[in-house]
Amino acid sequence: MICSVLLGQEQDDCASQVTLSTMRLRVLPPTVLRDPRVESLNLDRNKLKHVPGISKLGRLRKLILSKNEIADFPEEIQSLVHLEKLELNQNQIRVIPEGIFSCLPRLKHLRLNNNRLSALPKDLATCSSSLQYLNLSNNLFRAVPQAVLELVSLQELYVQNNALRQLPRELFEGRPLKMFKANGNPLREPPNEVCAGGIQQILSYFSQLENCQVEEDRRVKTMFLGASLAGKSTICKSLKQRQAVLVSEEERTVGIEISEFHIQDFTFLFWDFAGQLEYYVTHHVFITPQALVILVINFQKYQLNNDIFQELVGFWISNLFMRVPNSVVLPVGTHTDCCTGEEVEEKTRDIMSKIQAMLEERRANLTHFIDNLESREESEFYVDQWDRLKEMERCTLTILNLVPVNCTDYWDIKKLEMTILEHVKNEEIFPNVIRVLPPVYKEVEAAIVDIEQSEETAEHGMMDLNHLLSEITHREHLSHLGTELFQDILRYLHRIGLIIWYEEIKQLESTVFLRPAFLITMFKILVRYGLVQQLESISVDLLVGEHATIRDQSNWVWTFKSKAMLCQRAMRALVKHQLYLEGMKDVFEEMVGHKTRKGRLLSLLEHFEICLEVRNAKDLNPGAREFVPGKPWETTQDGGEAYYLFPTYLNQSEEVSERWGGDHPEDLHVRAYFSPEIPEGFFQRLMVKACSFYSAHWVAKVTCLLICSGKPLLIKENNQKGYSYIELRSRKPVQRTEFQVTWDFFMAIVFIIRKLSEEWPGLHMCMKAPCRTAGCPAEFFWPDVDDKNTVTKEEIKTCGTCGHRFRTELLLPKVPSDLGIPQAPPPAHYYVTSYGTTTFGPSSVHVSRQVTWRQLCSSWFVLGVWLLFFSCCGLALTWPTPAPILVNEKNGPVV
Repeated sequence: MICSVLLGQEQDDCASQVTLSTMRLRVLPPTVLRDPRVESLNLDRNKLKHVPGISKLGRLRKLILSKNEIADFPEEIQSLVHLEKLELNQNQIRVIPEGIFSCLPRLKHLRLNNNRLSALPKDLATCSSSLQYLNLSNNLFRAVPQAVLELVSLQELYVQNNALRQLPRELFEGRPLKMFKANGNPLREPPNEVCAGGIQQILSYFSQLENCQVEEDRRVKTMFLGASLAGKSTICKSLKQRQAVLVSEEERTVGIEISEFHIQDFTFLFWDFAGQLEYYVTHHVFITPQALVILVINFQKYQLNNDIFQELVGFWISNLFMRVPNSVVLPVGTHTDCCTGEEVEEKTRDIMSKIQAMLEERRANLTHFIDNLESREESEFYVDQWDRLKEMERCTLTILNLVPVNCTDYWDIKKLEMTILEHVKNEEIFPNVIRVLPPVYKEVEAAIVDIEQSEETAEHGMMDLNHLLSEITHREHLSHLGTELFQDILRYLHRIGLIIWYEEIKQLESTVFLRPAFLITMFKILVRYGLVQQLESISVDLLVGEHATIRDQSNWVWTFKSKAMLCQRAMRALVKHQLYLEGMKDVFEEMVGHKTRKGRLLSLLEHFEICLEVRNAKDLNPGAREFVPGKPWETTQDGGEAYYLFPTYLNQSEEVSERWGGDHPEDLHVRAYFSPEIPEGFFQRLMVKACSFYSAHWVAKVTCLLICSGKPLLIKENNQKGYSYIELRSRKPVQRTEFQVTWDFFMAIVFIIRKLSEEWPGLHMCMKAPCRTAGCPAEFFWPDVDDKNTVTKEEIKTCGTCGHRFRTELLLPKVPSDLGIPQAPPPAHYYVTSYGTTTFGPSSVHVSRQVTWRQLCSSWFVLGVWLLFFSCCGLALTWPTPAPILVNEKNGPVV
């Protein structure tokens, strides 16, 4: 809003910085244009199509015109010779005329993302000495504009989600580039897998291309998906062995199996995914974009009804829509030898027509969501959501014609092979199947494959990073290979799925998995169908080896059935049984660890949010060290055995319901709606993330109760077709001053939901608050969220259905504006949950930064007084296993 009259310097500062954001402006206010002192003008989120008169603001240094309705670039901007920052992102600009940027010699920051640009004016190069930041993402560029190559002062460049196939080498030379992002382009040179490694890896790539003959790598990651016993493994092995191979039910895939297959000069990396629902929770670790998906459908089982279609086809298409919306899907019908020719034709037509109906329904839904936002009275408040939907509209699955296959007939297998080859050669379908690589990349890959296939390599295929480098450099033609280049190539091979190297996980940063299938074998020991039976079948010898008894085994089974938890000894026994069977006992300890050291397998499971560590700690620990403010804190090992919660196996909900005490009409509650549905495993991963931040929690299959500062927050899943949402509910604050803390708690979980949903690029998520009038079906649509609060200025919201009016803070995370002096924080609370974990209050929530020791000491003064009180009474409190400290700028840390 325009500042009112102030005194002295304050008046001058206010006049120079004018913010007219979200004012629904269609023209510029004359009062602003008449003020020559304006140096910063923010017109973000309005309805402006033109900005006549903007040239009058000759002193303007910062101009924000983002999220408006501008189609023609405002030529008057050329008069703003002092301009340093210009933002025109999220408009509808197609062309920028020549002669604008040559008049802006001081321009440092330029945002043009989310427009419809396919070229830039040549005179942008005149900003060469000044321009440091340029964002061109989400446009229509097919090549990097020449003018960009002449910007020698550029430090940040963003070109994501265009149509770029090649990046010129000179883009990365002769300029202080520190940040570069190009994902979402069909890049061949350098490949996306190289660009993902950052600027240094790109420079290394071009350095290796110099003075050598480049090689084209034609590689296709091929994922076999489908319901259990559809015939995925049969087709996979038949293609690889070039003959009809029948796989029995006992030999079906458990988890994921990997193999390689060559047709002419194309290499196919086959990933055969198990079809049982229990294994789907691990699929997000390995399913990647830019792949060929072979969806295998059992024609013998398929019937012409919606339920069977949803089970065998619809479920997988829907999840591909959400997870990898740009994928190419080849449906393959198997067991055709059990059907008549007429039945095969009829089922083929039925499947393809229903898949097409799903595509049409998705397009119609997206159009409806977009129209809904555009027709809203305050559409400028929903620009970010509109942009997200428009991006989703551009992404869609490519569904190829279904191929019926008789797996007992080799000629049918050969026909499938030729069909696959024909499709991958089509550049319109697979624009980036060809990658341009330096010879050293292929040489290192060949050396690694040779080492992996060597008899001297252990069955598990795990190798120390430095040892692998030593083995490779012993080869004469690779003796010059340096550590940095070696690691760059490893990153590339990891991203294409040939090897696995999780350098971001501390416990695994020095380990390379030459055989990814081994890692998947480890996953499927603990994430598999029939895990209870596996627990019950542990032999007495294995129990004795883990210092356990048959009674302990019974407790393990009961705990797993009732709480979906496994103690470390139970996990050790399960893994030991499998590894000993496969002759890999030498890696048992490093994979599983022991009481004082976490193994690699558990680190992986936690990293991918498949399980959560919880510890059984006693309420009071007489051996706990005294807390002294100002001195480093040393934790006390409580000696309790670690347990691991696997949310995917949860079922009971009585304890959560009992702790929550039922919904109240006055509760604050909001819903995150998902379209087309909540992805399988999403809610379980949300629970793992949320419970890792809030140590006081109770969990069940579709509910989770968190406690922070004595305030409960219930998270509940409802995943019905056409009505999928996750509800967040908390008690209404007694005092209006408590709304900030309560909404901070809500927004911490909303933030987790939003970040998690980014892993499903085709998933639409929006937030709504139900009307607080009993029986009213209306809901209040949340506007865009900036930082922790929604973009809205209203203090009162009126329901368009029942007509009732509510204060905004009852529906949205908006802090009341008429608050007086803040009251004292609520008293501290101490909880012991059914898992034995603890938490303290008071606090608010912010999940994105860690607290420093100095901040910790000052913020925990009150807590220190409590601990001193317990110490004087001859008692001590158990301190939980160290976890990330969560802080709020105002209220300090949460333990």
